[in-house]
Amino acid sequence: MQRRKLFTLLMVILAMALLGSCRQAAPAFKCTDKIGCVTIAPGEPIKIGTLLVSSGGSANLGEFSLQAIELALSQRDNKLLGHALVLQKEDEQCTPQGGANSALKIVADPKVVGIIGTVCSSSATDASKIMSEAGLVMISGANTVPALTGAGNEKGKNWQAGYFRTVQNATYWGDTAATFAFQKLGKTKAATIHDGDAYAQALAALFAQKFTQLGGKIVLAASINRGDKDMLPVLTAVAKAEAEFLFYPVFQPESDYLTIQSKSVAGLEKIERMMAGASATEKFIKAVDSHGLGMYVLSTKPSGAAYDKFSADFKAKYDKGIPHSLVPYTYDAINLLLAKLEAVAVKEADGTLHIGRQALRDALYATNNLPGGSGTITCNPFGDCNIGSTSVLQLKDPTAGLDGLNSNVVFSYTPGESK
Repeated sequence: MQRRKLFTLLMVILAMALLGSCRQAAPAFKCTDKIGCVTIAPGEPIKIGTLLVSSGGSANLGEFSLQAIELALSQRDNKLLGHALVLQKEDEQCTPQGGANSALKIVADPKVVGIIGTVCSSSATDASKIMSEAGLVMISGANTVPALTGAGNEKGKNWQAGYFRTVQNATYWGDTAATFAFQKLGKTKAATIHDGDAYAQALAALFAQKFTQLGGKIVLAASINRGDKDMLPVLTAVAKAEAEFLFYPVFQPESDYLTIQSKSVAGLEKIERMMAGASATEKFIKAVDSHGLGMYVLSTKPSGAAYDKFSADFKAKYDKGIPHSLVPYTYDAINLLLAKLEAVAVKEADGTLHIGRQALRDALYATNNLPGGSGTITCNPFGDCNIGSTSVLQLKDPTAGLDGLNSNVVFSYTPGESK
C-alpha cells in the first residue's frame, strides 16, 4: 500500500512537471506583418527619431517642438510597456536636403519604430518618401502644406503612406486669410510675398486663389530669398502696385525685416499687413516692437479644457507659457505615436516586444476621437488628423508679448461653416 501511494505521488509530480514544461514551450512569435516587425528585446529601449530644425533662423521652432516631445515623455516617466524611450535627434535644417539627409540617418537603424517631424514643410517631402519606403511612420505637429496629405477628396501630390500630421492642413489657412481681408476689411487689392519655402509658397498661392475667387485682385506676387535683409526693393514694388493688403507668410528673421522696413516706405502708410503663425513668437514681437502695431497674424491656436490642462502642464515643467502655436500639436504627435505603439505591440512574458510596421500604420489611420492637448484627434485616409479652426490675431500691444497677441482674436473660421 505504501509503495502504491508513493508511485501515485511520483506520477502526479511527473504529470505536473510535464504540464509545466508544456506551458513554457509557447509557440515562438512569427511576424506576419506585410512590411515587417520591429523586435525589442528585454532591456532594450524603444527608439523614436525626431526630425526637428536645430540650426539657422528657425532653430527656435525645433527647440519648442523638442520641449513638447520631452514633456509628453516625462509624463510617462520616459517609459512605455516596460522599456525606456530614447530619442534619436536629427537636424532637418528647414531645407529639402536637410530633411532627406536626416531621414536617411534615422531609417539606417532598423530598431527605430517611428519619427516625429518635420517642423518645416520644405523638409518633409523627401524625408517622408524615405520614411515611407523604409516602412516607418512619421507624424508632424507643424507641417501644413496641403500636398503632403491632400485637399478635399484628392490625395496630395507628395502624399506618402505612413505620413501623418496633427496640425491643421493649410488649405483652410489661405481661405481664412483671404476671407478676412476681402470681407471683413473690405480690401480688394492685395500683394503676397513668399521666401521660397514650400510652406510660404503654398500659403501665398492659397490666399491668392481664394482672394481672387471672392472678387479681389492680386496686384503683386513677389518673392524674397532666405537670408535677405534689405526688403526695401520688394516693399517699394508693393507700394507702386497700390496694394491695400500685404500677406507675407515667411519665417524669421525675414518676417522681422519686412515688418520693420514696411513702416518706412512711402505709400505703405495705410496698408494692412498679415503674416502666418510660423513667425508668431516672443522673439518676433520683441524684434518688431511698435513697427508691428496693428498687424494681423494667421494662427491655429487651440482652446478648451484640454488645451488649458496642457498649458498648465507645460508651464509647470518649463516655467513659461506656451512659446509657439505648434507646441500643442507636436505634443499630440508624440502622444499619438505612443498610444498606437502601446495598442499594437505584442508583449512576451519576458518583456520582449514585437511591433508590426503595417499594424502601426493601420492603427494610426483608424484613430478616432483620441484626446489631445489641442483637442480630439481623428485621422482621415490621407493622414490629416486635425480639422480644427483658424484664427486671425491682431498685435495691439507688443509689451503684452505672445500671450497678448494670442488673446486678441479678431476673426475665426472652422472648415465647413458658412461665412
